[in-house]
Amino acid sequence: MNKARLEWVMSGLNQYALTTAEDLFLKTTSADFDKNQELTERQEERIENLYKEKSKLLPNKKSDRFSVKKSSPQKTRTRMPRGKVF
Repeated sequence: MNKARLEWVMSGLNQYALTTAEDLFLKTTSADFDKNQELTERQEERIENLYKEKSKLLPNKKSDRFSVKKSSPQKTRTRMPRGKVF
């Protein structure tokens, strides 16, 4: 796996909420690549499988521009019971 491919996969995975173990794996994999300029076969398989698994899901990290703002429900006034008016 070359540097461009690794950066592309990493940027794709950053769109998804990752578990702490997955996040730690990505950080150590990136550090290993920076140190050795290559990944082990096991690391390549795991990162590719992680990318395939996550790409089946909808991205759930919100960007600032397109995020949907959650609004709190507005308070409703309670109505006074009315009697029959003749």
